[in-house]
Amino acid sequence: MGAAFSLILLLFFNTSFAGQNEDSIVKKTEKIFDANEVIFGHIYDAHEFHFFSYKTGGKEHPVSVYLPVILYSPQRGLSAFMSSSFEHGEKAVKGYALLTDHNIEKWKLDSKKFRAGQIVAVNESGEPDLNVKIYDFSLTRNVVQMFIALALLVWVMLVIAKKYNKEEGVKTAPKGIQGFMEPIIIFIRDDVAKPNLNHKYEKYLPYIQTVFFFILINSLVGLIPGTANVAGNIAFTMLLALISFVVIIFSSNRHYWKHIFWPPVPHGVKPILIPVELLGIFTKPFALMIRLFANMVAGHIIIICLISLIFIFGALNKIVGYAVSPFSVAFVIFIYFIEILVAFLQAYIFAMLTAVFIGQAFESPHHDEKVHI
Repeated sequence: MGAAFSLILLLFFNTSFAGQNEDSIVKKTEKIFDANEVIFGHIYDAHEFHFFSYKTGGKEHPVSVYLPVILYSPQRGLSAFMSSSFEHGEKAVKGYALLTDHNIEKWKLDSKKFRAGQIVAVNESGEPDLNVKIYDFSLTRNVVQMFIALALLVWVMLVIAKKYNKEEGVKTAPKGIQGFMEPIIIFIRDDVAKPNLNHKYEKYLPYIQTVFFFILINSLVGLIPGTANVAGNIAFTMLLALISFVVIIFSSNRHYWKHIFWPPVPHGVKPILIPVELLGIFTKPFALMIRLFANMVAGHIIIICLISLIFIFGALNKIVGYAVSPFSVAFVIFIYFIEILVAFLQAYIFAMLTAVFIGQAFESPHHDEKVHI
């Protein structure tokens, strides 16, 4: 997949440079290829699935799947249209414009508050009207991809359940997708849920399994070129961590809160340990959020940076670009395999830590907790 993606980009990269000499390429290196724009364009959410672009006759033609834009403004009411109407930020639609790096610079907008891909209201002269409040309910690529991942997860589980209802793979070895999924499901049950949740593992097993497979599927789908890195979106990981936080709190018992507000330590240490224990309630879900986000973003940035080397060196000298290509593609393939491993690993870690934190919330008091002085 990494090799195919790199080859496609390389071919269209050469097409876009047809008819230009090396001097003009050197002068326009930053305009022709901006690695920073490509990297953050992949990480940020968008109103389309963009795969690649090609140039014919001096005009750029993007190959994208456009998504519906749904906006509500108290001043202007409800508006709905396809994101293709924006023509990649070149055209305003129904009093709204899609920001690009060029528009942000042209209108002198604060780069800390506005970014490329964001929708703003504009007046009749085409200038941004910041007094108009916008509520964006658009189906962005992150949202659509989560629906796809959810549908895929439900479909896979229903297929497996149907096979078990027919007693397929019960007395004989499971085959196909059933044979692939069964060891993973059993592993989560026996090595994650049972050791940490003890006699209550059956109550929480559906949630632990759902979290694991939802993260895994989104991470794997995000490795397909042109898709969104949903697992590397801070809003996605924050919501999962928030759900786990709610489950942990509602699973807690009297002993859990007693351990926080009156820890079994000498009285002189209690004033120091109590704030630490209170802070620990919030640091646990925060750790879940940051760990998943950082690991999934890092891998995608590395892949894009390695592919970008082809275009960066190619913009300076076409021969150097071709020379660097095999090494970049080889490293991309290697990182792709690593990212597949990371997808399984991060889904496992999130599920494991969630099970550990839930188990700690309803654990029974231990006889050896009392400290004798």
